[in-house]
Amino acid sequence: MNPSTAHAQVIVDELVRSGVSDAVLCPGSRSAPLAFALHVADAAGRLRLHVRIDERTAGFLALGLALRSGRPVPVVTTSGTAVANLHPSVLEASHAGVPLLVLTADRPPQLVGTGANQTVVQPGIFGDAVRLALTTAPASDPEREHGLWRAAVARALAAALGTPPGPVHLNLPFAEPLVPDAGTVPAGRPGGAPWTAVSRRRVHTDPLPLDPAAPTLVVAGAGAPPEVRGWGLPVIAEPASGVWDVGLRSGPWLLGALPDALRPAQVVVVGRPTLHRPVQRLLADPRVAVYALADPQGRSWTDVAGAVRAVGAAPSWRPAPEWTASWLDADRTAGKALDAALDAAGAPGGLRLARALVDALPGGALLVVGSSNPIRDVSLAAAPRADVTVLANRGVAGIDGTVSTAVGAALAHPRPGYALLGDLTLLHDTTGFVIGPDEPRPDLTVVVLNDGGGGIFGLLEQGAPEHAEAFERVFGTPHTVDMAALATATGLAYTRVDDLSALAAALEPRPGMRLVEIRGDRTTLRTGHAAVRAAVAAAL
Repeated sequence: MNPSTAHAQVIVDELVRSGVSDAVLCPGSRSAPLAFALHVADAAGRLRLHVRIDERTAGFLALGLALRSGRPVPVVTTSGTAVANLHPSVLEASHAGVPLLVLTADRPPQLVGTGANQTVVQPGIFGDAVRLALTTAPASDPEREHGLWRAAVARALAAALGTPPGPVHLNLPFAEPLVPDAGTVPAGRPGGAPWTAVSRRRVHTDPLPLDPAAPTLVVAGAGAPPEVRGWGLPVIAEPASGVWDVGLRSGPWLLGALPDALRPAQVVVVGRPTLHRPVQRLLADPRVAVYALADPQGRSWTDVAGAVRAVGAAPSWRPAPEWTASWLDADRTAGKALDAALDAAGAPGGLRLARALVDALPGGALLVVGSSNPIRDVSLAAAPRADVTVLANRGVAGIDGTVSTAVGAALAHPRPGYALLGDLTLLHDTTGFVIGPDEPRPDLTVVVLNDGGGGIFGLLEQGAPEHAEAFERVFGTPHTVDMAALATATGLAYTRVDDLSALAAALEPRPGMRLVEIRGDRTTLRTGHAAVRAAVAAAL
C-alpha cells in the first residue's frame, strides 16, 4: 500500500474507533486519499459521509452536526483556498465551544514556496482559533509509523473535547500517488478500541462568595448548565441557552421597564448572554453585584461591562419565596400585555411569527434560529417550551452558514427539524441547499421571513430618521430574489404562508426538506417595537 493511502486509511480508521460517526467531505485531488478512505468507511457502515461542493457550507454542516450531537465531526478539504473557506466555521466553533475537526490535505512541505499549484502555507492558518494544530505526514514504512498517526488523532480528539472544547486542525501533506493500491491497513488495537483512550476533564471551583439569600436574578446565555433549573431563582434565559424552559417569558421586556421592587441585589451570569441591551445595562449597573458561574468545561466567563466580582461554583441557594414569586407575577402581567400588543394592528411581523411558530412546533422538534432578528424575536415573543431543542450560532453570531448549520443539526436530531431565518441569512448560504442525490437529507422545514432586506438595522441607531437618506442602500440592502424560484432551483418543496393562522398546517411534520416563506414589512419595525415596549411598561 502506498504511503498516502496508508496514512489516510489509518487516520479514518482511528477516527471511527474513537467514536466519530459523521464526516463531511469536499471534492479535491490532493485530498483523494482521505476521500477514498471515507468512502470505504461509509460503504461499510462505519460512519455516515456527507459530500458538499462548497467548503464554507461543508464547515458549517459539520459544525451543525457537532453542535447537536456533542460529538467531534471532521470536515475534509483539499489544499489551497479550500482551507481558507473553513475559517468562518472554525471561528464559530472556537467561540461556541463546538468540537469541529478540520482535516486539510496539503502538498508535501518541500513544494511550499516553489510556485506549485494550489499551494499555500497551511500550518497555523487558523491562528489561535483552534485548540490544537498538528501536521502529520506519510511515512515510507507505514507499519512503523501508524502508531504515531493514531496517537495524533487521539490528541486531536482530546483537544476538541478538552477544557474548553473547540476546533482542531489536523494538516495532512500527501505525496503522489494519491489513489489507492493493494495493501493492508496497519492494525489498531484489538476489538476496535481507540489507540489512546482519553478521559474528559471538568473544571472544579470554589462556591461564589455571595449571599445565597439575597434577591438574586439569573441571566443565562448559550452554554448554561442544566443545574440552573434547580435553583428556585427567577431566570432570564436566551432561547439557545439550554435552560430556556425555566426562563421568564417576558424577561427582556421586564428589564426594559424594571420596577424598583424587582431590582436584584445580585445577578449571576451563566453561559454567554449576547442578545439584549437591557440585560447588558443591568450587568453594568453599579448598584447590582455581578457574579459569573464557572463553566465546567473551562470556557471563559462573560463580562462585557467589566463588572464581575467573582467566578466560581453555585452556592446552596436560600431564595426568599416572595422574591421569586414577585418576578413570576410580573412575568404573567407582562406576558398578557405582550400578547395583547402582538394581537394589535401594526405589531411587528417577526415577533408575531416567532410566537406562532414556536407554539405550533411538534413535541420533540429541533429549532435552529438565525442571528439578527429571528433569535431576538423568539426570545422576545415566544413562550418557552421544554419539549423543543433550540440551537443558534451564538459564538460570533454571524449570519453565514446558518442553512448548513441547520441541515447538520437536523441530520443529528431524531425528530423533525425546523429553522427560522431572515431572508439575508438564507441568501448568505443558499449553497447549503445544494445536496447531491446520494447524500443523506434531513427532515427539515426552513421558515424564512422575507422582508426584502436587513430588518435588524431599522431597530438600531442606523435606523433613526436622521439617517434615512443613506439607510436603505447601505443598511437595508434590498434584494428582489424570488424565493419560490430559489426553492425550485435547489429541489425544495415550497409553501408561501400569507396568514399566520395557516402556519400550523404548513409546519406539519413531513419527510424531506422544504421552504416556507412569510412576507414581512421592515419599514414599521421601529415603531412597532416601540409600541410593544410601551404596552408592557404601562402594564407594569
